[in-house]
Amino acid sequence: MPAIDSLLRTMLERGGSDLHLTVGLPPKARISGSLTPLESTAISATQMETLLQEICPPRKWTEFLERKDLDLAHEIPGLARFRANFLYNHWGQGAVLRQIPSKILSFDDLKLPEVLKKLCHLQEGLVVVTGPTGSGKSTTLAAMIDYINTNLARHIITIEDPIEFVHQNKKSVIVHREVGDHTASFADALKGAMRHDPDIVLLGEMRELETIKLALGCASMGMLVFGTLHTNNAPKTIDRIINAFPAEEQNQVRTMLSGCLAGVVSQLLCKRVPKGRVAVHEILLPHEALPNTIRSGQIANIRQIIESGAADGMTSMDQSLMARVKDNSVEPYEAYMKGANKALFAPLLKPGELEAKSAAH
Repeated sequence: MPAIDSLLRTMLERGGSDLHLTVGLPPKARISGSLTPLESTAISATQMETLLQEICPPRKWTEFLERKDLDLAHEIPGLARFRANFLYNHWGQGAVLRQIPSKILSFDDLKLPEVLKKLCHLQEGLVVVTGPTGSGKSTTLAAMIDYINTNLARHIITIEDPIEFVHQNKKSVIVHREVGDHTASFADALKGAMRHDPDIVLLGEMRELETIKLALGCASMGMLVFGTLHTNNAPKTIDRIINAFPAEEQNQVRTMLSGCLAGVVSQLLCKRVPKGRVAVHEILLPHEALPNTIRSGQIANIRQIIESGAADGMTSMDQSLMARVKDNSVEPYEAYMKGANKALFAPLLKPGELEAKSAAH
């Protein structure tokens, strides 16, 4: 058994989500949002190399030594899969491994908003799931794909680096493609997907300009495209897509995006009371005013569309945070720190709480 597996098992037993390995420090795990040492002994440079090389195929190890960065998947059979990122830092080699639950969690398991099922039934368009690193975007997307797989007969192609959740075919046919092993790049896989008669394409990440351009193209051609971005809310997501293009192309992109954007789901993880984490969402759905708002570049008006679309299931991040405060699953201070409109949450704080917590940090 690779030595790293015993650290991963300890992390899972203690309810952790990410294992952090750095030379000169003991192994640490993220447990309920905080980094906690798993043992007291620091890792040496030699130990680090052994830990990482044991779980890395020789070809990928050579790539890591050359490029100083590597993404790969690692599995402890019967227990869990992990997405690993190997890196070099000031002290030498290091790694972060994130657990990918072996069981794909359902809508009910994750308590996802029911309105997201509407997005799963769409025939075409671009749906972007956004949020910072570690906010559970992949887990939410996996639940949505599982819902489609269980209820609808679709041809689904996933393009990831590395493959995270592995779906068994139910009503749908799912083809998993890993960048590096099965295709040279996201862009090449997307070009191929256009010829593979898919109903749905899932993009692990909309990184480069060419990938974003091709994703918009697929969505405009009548496919349903799910993608992820590292943005915090719906207006920033739309800005990010448009601003990825050179200035002279942005008007054309606005027109394209206004015709094919089918939804934005922004997600954050908050500390749950008494322990664990809970997701909060901002949801933008199709609306008659949305295409013109995007075309004319009045992105600030999207906030009003979300707030006026509550009856259709749209919600802002602040509304979602307030709902979690009211059902006592999130502390007011946590909502205050994550919220955009601080004035909304300030009256809920205890007298002196803000000063006391700020001093503690």
